[in-house]
Amino acid sequence: MYAEVENVEALSPDLVRVVLAGGTLDQFEASDATDAYINARFLPVDSPVSVPFEPADLDGLPAEQRPRARRYTIRSWNPETRRLAIDFVVHGDTGYAGSWAKRARPGDRLQFEGPGGSYRPSADADWHLLVGDESAFGAIGASLESLAPGSRAEVLALTERPGQEIAFPSAADVNVQWLYREGAEQPENVLVESVANTPFPDGRFDVFVHGEAGEVRAIRRHLMDDRGIEPVATSISAYWRRHQSDDDWRKVKRQFMSV
Repeated sequence: MYAEVENVEALSPDLVRVVLAGGTLDQFEASDATDAYINARFLPVDSPVSVPFEPADLDGLPAEQRPRARRYTIRSWNPETRRLAIDFVVHGDTGYAGSWAKRARPGDRLQFEGPGGSYRPSADADWHLLVGDESAFGAIGASLESLAPGSRAEVLALTERPGQEIAFPSAADVNVQWLYREGAEQPENVLVESVANTPFPDGRFDVFVHGEAGEVRAIRRHLMDDRGIEPVATSISAYWRRHQSDDDWRKVKRQFMSV
C-alpha cells in the first residue's frame, strides 16, 4: 500500500505532521485502536527504487540502498476524505523516517503496511493516565480525541523545552502537565519522577505509557511496584532507546523490556 504527501505542517520545532492521500488509500481499512500504526518503508535518498515497489524490485540491492522499516502511529484517519495523518519527530538529517518527513513535499510517496495497534481508552475506566514524550504524542492525541464528554484524563507530556508544546483537542476533561528535559539535572528521570509525584484520582483507571525505553521501564516498575497497577489495565511499550539506533534497539527490545 502507498500514498502521496498532500500536506506537511510543522507542529513544533521537533514535530512534523504529514498528511497522506491518494495512492491506494481507497483500500485502507482503519483500526479501532488509538495507538494504531503503520509499518512504513523509507527509501534512502540514493536508492534506485521508487514507490510503489515490489519485493522483487529489491533483489540485488546493496544494504545501504534498501528501504528501512519503521513503525509510526496514525494520528488521524478520515474515512470520508481518505486522508491519513502521521506525526514525525525530526532531529536534523539523522535517521531515515524523521529526515524523510523533514524534506517531504506534496507529491512524494510513502509505502507502508498495516495498520496494527491494540490500545483504546477503556469506556469502563473512571479516568485515564497517558504518559509519553514526543514519539507518543500522536497516540496520546488520538486517544484524547476518542474520549467522550465527561471522561477524565491525566496527561504527562515530555518535550525538550518550553515553547514546544502542542494542542491536544478533546471533549473530555483533560489535565496536561508539560515537562521539559532542558534544565533538568537528569533529563532521563523527569517523567518517572513526575508520575511518582502526581496524585492519582480515585476510581478505576487505565494506563498508556510510551516513549524512551529506559524511562518507560522505570515508570512501569513504579506503577507495578508502588501503585499496584495490574498489567491488564496498561499499555506500556518503548518506541525508542537513548543512544541506540532504531535497528539496534529492535534487536534487544524484547529482552530489555522484560527485565
